[in-house]
Amino acid sequence: MLSSARVRAAALVLGSVFVLGACAAPAETAPAEDATPAEVAAPEALPEPVADDYVILYSGRNESLVQPLIDVFTEQTGITVDIRYAGSSELAAQLLEEGADSPAAVFLSQDAGALGALSLEGLFAELPEDITDRVNPAFTSFDDSWVGVTGRARVVVYDSESVSEDELPASADEIVGPQWSGKVGIAPGNASFQSFVTAYRVIKGDSAADQWVAGLTINDPQIFDSNGAILEAVNDGTLPLGLINHYYWDRLASERGAENLRAKLHFTQAGDPASIVNVTGMGLLNAQSFDLDALELISFFVSDEGQQYFVDSTFEYPLVPGIEAPVGLPPLGDLAVADFDLSDLATLKETQDLLRKYGLIL
Repeated sequence: MLSSARVRAAALVLGSVFVLGACAAPAETAPAEDATPAEVAAPEALPEPVADDYVILYSGRNESLVQPLIDVFTEQTGITVDIRYAGSSELAAQLLEEGADSPAAVFLSQDAGALGALSLEGLFAELPEDITDRVNPAFTSFDDSWVGVTGRARVVVYDSESVSEDELPASADEIVGPQWSGKVGIAPGNASFQSFVTAYRVIKGDSAADQWVAGLTINDPQIFDSNGAILEAVNDGTLPLGLINHYYWDRLASERGAENLRAKLHFTQAGDPASIVNVTGMGLLNAQSFDLDALELISFFVSDEGQQYFVDSTFEYPLVPGIEAPVGLPPLGDLAVADFDLSDLATLKETQDLLRKYGLIL
C-alpha cells in the first residue's frame, strides 16, 4: 500500500499527465486531405510513478549524523535506503559527471553551495509544494529545485575570561580591525569558512570581499584545521576569538555543561555575513523524478519528526515553523538576509581563488 506522501505525489504526477493530455486534445475538425497515419506522431510516453520500497541516496553528511534517522524512516515505511557517504563537493562532482546515468535519486548536502551548483546545471527536478511549503522560504531554493533541511549559523566564539561583551565585534568588518591582530582563529580550508567568505562576496561584492580577506591576512590570523579545534583553543584560553558554526559550541556544552565553558557565542548584527545561516538540504535528481520513495524520503527529513531529530541530535536550526530551535539561539528570522539566494553560494571557486591570492589556502 502506498503511504499518504506517495499517494499525493502519484496524484500530482498522474494529474499532470491527464491535464497535459486534455490540453493537447484537438477540437473536432475534418482531417487534412493528405494526412496519413505515418504522419501523426505518437505522444511520448511518460514514466509511470515508481514505488518499489528502494531508494539510493548520496549523502554529504556524516553517517553518524544521518544513519539513525534513516533507520527510523526504514522502520516506519519499509523503504530500504542505499547510501553512499562522501563529502558534499565530491558527491556533487560525481553527480555532474554521471548526469542522467546516475543511480542516485536523492542528494543530501551539508551546504547550499553544492545544491546550487547542481541546480544551475539542471540536474534537479522541481519538488512538490507539500514538501517545499513546509520550509521557511528564506532558507531554501527560490525555484523549488531543492529544499533546505537544517540551518547552521556562523558565529563568533570568544573567551569570556579575556574578552568582555562590550569589546565584541558587531560585524565581520570589525573582526579585521587592528585590535584583533593575532587574536582571531579561522579554518580557511574548511567548507563552512569558505561558504562564509562566499556569502560576504555575494552580499557586499567582490571588491569589498577582496579588501576584507586582505585585512584578515594582514591581521595575522591563527590558522586551524577545523571548527572544533578553534573552539577548543578558545575554551582553553589560548585564543581570544574564533569563527565557527554555532552547533560546535552546543555539542561541547551538552557534554561538559554550558556553565563549565569559558567559551561563549556571539552573533554579529542582523544581516551581517559573519552570522549568515547556511543550510543542509536535499534535491531530487531529474532522472529519478518519478521515484515516489525518493519523494517520501525527502518529505520525512522536513517532517516534524525529522526536524526534531536534528534539533536534539545535531543542535542545528529546524527550518520548519513550529519546531523550536535549540535553547539559547536567537530566532532564525533574525539572522535572515533579505533577498539572499542561498544557491549563490555555488560560486565557491571564486572564493577559493581569493583565499589562494592571499595565501590562506594552497
